[in-house]
Amino acid sequence: MVRFIRRHAAFLAVILTVAGLAAPASTFAQADAPKAAAADAPAPAAVPAAPVAAPAAPVPTVTKETVENPYGLEALWRQGDFVSKGTLIILVIMSMGSWYIIFVKLWEQAKLIREGREMRNSFWKAPSLREGAKRLKEGSAYRYIAEQGIDANEHHEGALTENIDLNSWVTMSVQRAVDGVQSRTQDGLSFLATVGSTAPFVGLFGTVWGIYHALTAIGIAGQASIDKVAGPVGEALIMTAIGLAVAVPAVMGYNWLVRRNKTVMETVRTFGADIHGVLMGRKADITKAAAAR
Repeated sequence: MVRFIRRHAAFLAVILTVAGLAAPASTFAQADAPKAAAADAPAPAAVPAAPVAAPAAPVPTVTKETVENPYGLEALWRQGDFVSKGTLIILVIMSMGSWYIIFVKLWEQAKLIREGREMRNSFWKAPSLREGAKRLKEGSAYRYIAEQGIDANEHHEGALTENIDLNSWVTMSVQRAVDGVQSRTQDGLSFLATVGSTAPFVGLFGTVWGIYHALTAIGIAGQASIDKVAGPVGEALIMTAIGLAVAVPAVMGYNWLVRRNKTVMETVRTFGADIHGVLMGRKADITKAAAAR
């Protein structure tokens, strides 16, 4: 055993030396491992700070700026003299009258057309003219024509009317009734014609008066600045526009109503001619029956 130790003493010395060097290295490695792990570990996330409420911003105050138009209708009425105001009032009255007449005449024409349809459905199916006239609406134009014709046929007496034969007397009575209906349908149309022809000139008068004011302002100021002439010139242009706005509807309404009156009166004249024919035919039958006896 001693011999074996001596023989391998050098080898054992080497083994012990290697073992002694390895032990501290492993110890150092174990000691440095937590440090390396700590170094490799991710840094903890920063805790967010509690939000701090921002101070409320002041609400801006919106101020609506109103710009007054010194050249509009309101300024025209406020700054105009009695001539300008009188011209404007005349144009307004003409416009209101025109629109009133247009709507009223349209309503009357529609009423006359409706009465014509009722007449065709009821009058000619009656057993007699008097009964047919009673079936028509009270106050209608067709009933008026029928009653005038019937009365002329039944009351042809008197010293003066006897000088006129019955046919002429009935014809004149029916024609007068038709002319009366036509006269009523034309009521107000002359006003529309007058407005349509004169309104532009009334507006032109206001235009001339506004230009006169502009020239007066220039003469007083001694210089042709825009602020001196803008108001009167604007007044002149407004008057021209108002005059045209009044005249155009009046002219168009007049032409439209005249055309509709022609259509309506054709039915009325036809009805009057039919009434005259029925009355004369009935009188002829009565005369023949009396002669046969």
